Amino acid sequence: MATHATTRNISGLARALASAGVVSEYDAESLQQQAQASNITFVEQLLTTKKISPSQLAVFGSRAFGVPLLDLAAFDPELIQKEYFDAKISQSRRVLPLHKRGNRLFVATSDPANLQALEEVRFKTNLVVDPVVVEDDKLMHAIGKLLETSGQTLRDMSTGLEDIEVSVTDGSATMSDEESSDVEDAPVVKYIQKILLDAIAAGASDVHFEPYERYYRIRYRIDGILSEVAQPPLAIKDKTASRIKVISKLDISEKRVPQDGRMKIVLSKNKAIDFRVSSMPTLFGEKIVLRILDSSGVKLGIEALGYEPDQQQALLHAIKRPYGMILVTGPTGSGKTVSLYTCLNILNQPGVNISTAEDPAEIQLAGVNQVNVNDKAGMTFAVALKAFLRQDPDIVMVGEIRDLETADIAIKAAQTGHLVLSTLHTNDAPTTLTRLQNMGVAPFNIASSVILITAQRLARKLCNVCKKPEDIPPEALLRAGFKEDELDGTWQAFGPVGCDNCKSTGYKGRVGIYEVMTISDEMRQLIMRSGTALDIAELSQREGIRNLRQSGLLKVKQGVTSLEEIEAVTNE
Repeated sequence: MATHATTRNISGLARALASAGVVSEYDAESLQQQAQASNITFVEQLLTTKKISPSQLAVFGSRAFGVPLLDLAAFDPELIQKEYFDAKISQSRRVLPLHKRGNRLFVATSDPANLQALEEVRFKTNLVVDPVVVEDDKLMHAIGKLLETSGQTLRDMSTGLEDIEVSVTDGSATMSDEESSDVEDAPVVKYIQKILLDAIAAGASDVHFEPYERYYRIRYRIDGILSEVAQPPLAIKDKTASRIKVISKLDISEKRVPQDGRMKIVLSKNKAIDFRVSSMPTLFGEKIVLRILDSSGVKLGIEALGYEPDQQQALLHAIKRPYGMILVTGPTGSGKTVSLYTCLNILNQPGVNISTAEDPAEIQLAGVNQVNVNDKAGMTFAVALKAFLRQDPDIVMVGEIRDLETADIAIKAAQTGHLVLSTLHTNDAPTTLTRLQNMGVAPFNIASSVILITAQRLARKLCNVCKKPEDIPPEALLRAGFKEDELDGTWQAFGPVGCDNCKSTGYKGRVGIYEVMTISDEMRQLIMRSGTALDIAELSQREGIRNLRQSGLLKVKQGVTSLEEIEAVTNE
C-alpha cells in the first residue's frame, strides 16, 4: 500500500524514472518536492544529484516517451527562428523553439513529459508543437547564447537614438530647446542614452559617472558587483553632469551640495524606464549615480523572490492580519523595497485604502496613494504618517523608521486597527527589536504591535549553464554552519566557472536570503522583560526560525548559489 501511495504522488518524468528503476520512488518524490519548493524544474533538481548525466537522461526521455532525440550541438543556431523565442518561457520552462515547418514548430526540451511548458509555447505561437529531446546542459547553453543575442539587439537600438525621447518623470513635457540650449551637445546626448540603454540591456541596477583628476570612468552595478564599462574623454565630464541634471530637474548652477532627482527614458509608447538620480560634488567634479527603478520584480510575485515555503507562508499569514506592524530589515540594496511592494501588490484590492510615505517613491503602483517625503518642506515621515491616519487608511507603509517620533506614531497606528509596513537598517531580525528599544520605544509597545520581522540579503545565483560540482571538505562545511547530520551525501554543492552566458563571472541573477521571525507569545514575554538581541536570537533558534546564514546554506544545498557567496553576504 505504501508503494502505491508514493507512486500516486509523482508524475511525468519522475514517475517514468521510478518505474524503470533509475531512481527509487522515494527519491523521485523527494526530488519533485524539492524542485517545487525551489521553484525550479524537476530536471534541474535531478541533475544536481549526479544520479544520471544529461546525455543519459536525454536518451532515457526519448525512449520512455517516444520522442525524437537531437544533438543540439550539431544543430546550426542560425536556423533557430528567433521570432518564436520567448526569453521568459525559455528560461523558466527550459524549452527552446528550433524550427518551423508548415504549421508545426519543433521545440527542444530536456523533459518531454513537461506538457505545461509545451502548452505555453503552443499558446504563445499558435502553432502545433512537436517536442524533440535534447541534453539539458546543451539546451541551457543555447538559450544563454540567444539571451546574449537579445541583449545585443537592445544595445543596437543605440544606433537609432534620435528616435528615443528622454523626459522627466513628473508628468511635465519634455524640456524645450531653450531649456537645454546650454548643455545641448548631440554627441554627449547620444552617448549618455547609449550608456543607459546598455545598462538596461545588461541588467544593471546602478550607473556611476565618476570624475577623477586624470580620467573619467563609468561603472555598472550588476548582481551587486561594480564593474567598469567605459572611460570616456575627461573633457565631457561637466557636459555629462549638466545634461543629466537638466533632464532630472536639478539646479545645474549649484555644484557645491548634493542633489536628488528623477528622470526616465521613453523607449516606446508602452515602454519607459525610470531612474533615480543623485549628484555629489567631489574633488574633481560632480559624481552622478543613477539607480534604475525596475518595477518588474514586483510583478513577478512572491514565489520568485526566494522565500522558502515555510517563510513565504509566515509572511503571507502576517500581511493578511487586520492590524499590527511588519518590519523588513537589511542594508541598502538588499531588496527591501521589492519585498514591501510585493506585499502591497498582494494587498492592493479595490476595497482597501493603502497609503505610503517614501524617500523617494521608487516603484509606482496604481491604486496605492504614494507620498514623497520632503524634509526641507516639512513633509517628514512623522508628518506624513499623522496625515495618513486622518485619511481613513487600512494599510500604511512607511519607507523607513528613523526616529522615535515616527516609531511612536507607527506603533500607535498598528495598535489601533491598521496594518503598518516599514523598514529599518539593522543586521538581522533580533537586533531590530533592540534597535526600537534603543530609540526609546517602550518594550510593552513593541510587544503589542510588532507581529513579524523579515531580515534579508541578496546573494548572486550560480549560472545554470556553467556551474560545476564542488568537493568541499566536511570540516569547511561544518565551519560554515552545516550540521553533522546534513553531511549525508544526499546533496551536492556547486561553484562558479564562467562562460559567455554569465559574462565569465560564474553568476547570473540574484536570489533573496531571508530570516522570517514571527513574534510568538514567548518572544513577547521576553521583549517585555527587555531581553537582549542575543536572548531573542537564542529563542528564535529554539522556535525553529532559520537565521540568514542557515537560510543561505539551504540555498547552497539546493545548488542555487555557492558556499563562498553565502559566506560573503551573511555573518556567522
